[in-house]
Formats: sequence, structure tokens, C-alpha cells
Amino acid sequence: MSKFDPQNAQNMVEIEKQFAVVAVEQAQTYWNLIASVKPRELRLTKLDDEIFEHLSTAFPELVEAPYDNLIKLDEEMMKNEQGKERWRVFINKYEKTVKDFNFGSLIRVDAKDEYAQHNSIFVTRMQFYAIEIARNRLGLNDEIHEKAKKEAQAEKEKKLKEKADKKRKK
Repeated sequence: MSKFDPQNAQNMVEIEKQFAVVAVEQAQTYWNLIASVKPRELRLTKLDDEIFEHLSTAFPELVEAPYDNLIKLDEEMMKNEQGKERWRVFINKYEKTVKDFNFGSLIRVDAKDEYAQHNSIFVTRMQFYAIEIARNRLGLNDEIHEKAKKEAQAEKEKKLKEKADKKRKK
């Protein structure tokens, strides 16, 4: 069996769909983590400290107070020629140390809002890790954590109520 070479692969619809499904599943898992764990205590990789320090030196504009560039991502800045090159250099450092470092992931454009079509962009896994580690460390996901926690609690209460209502009807 030949080894899959992503550099020479054609954009086959089925492969793209599978990558999209994985990206959505990862986004859902991360949202559930944010709802249940205080973001400042969350570790996404074994290399969180190193990734945060590297991001701070490679992209100082992201970690400078008041953190506007980290709270609300500028997709154009990330994906223009200069941005692509800066991120490529950053990402490639983790080729041998972070599993699936260059796989696609969904990230929230605005840290103060949840995942939604208007608030999500496709980035590499390393970009996701770097940005979300920084958001967590700097307390930028605290507000959304509280919102997600309340939503999870409301959903749990709704299910308990529905279950109790079913029992009463029997």
C-alpha cells in the first residue's frame, strides 16, 4: 500500500469532508472543555509553556495588552502572504513534536463569542493551539467559559425536567 502524500494529493471531496468532520468534532470537544474547565487551568498539549513563549516572540502583537489582536482575530492578517510566511515558520517548528500539527482546525474569530458560522475560520492545528493557549493564559476565555458553563447547566436541567415529565405521564 502506498503512503499518502498530502503535498501531491488532489482535493478529493470525500477527503475534504472527512477533514471537515474532524475539525467540527475537535471544535465541539474544545467547547465542552471550555464549559467544564477554567481556561487558565486548561492544558492543550505537553508543550503549552513552550508554545506560549514562542508565540510571544514570533507574534508579539498578539500578546500585548489590551490583547485586541488576540480577542478578535484578523483573518486577512493571518492569511495574506506575509502572515502565511510568519505562521509557516512558526508551525513547522512543531513538525516532529506535535501530532497533527498541520491538520485543519476551526477557531473562533472573536474570543467573546461561541463557535458559529460567522465566528469560525479554518486554521492549522498549531495555530489553534497557539492562539487558544494564549487566550486561556491571558484570561481571554474566562467570559466565554462562564457563558458555556451556564448553557451546559441549563441543558442539563432541561433534560432532567423532560425526564421527570415523562415519568409523571406514565
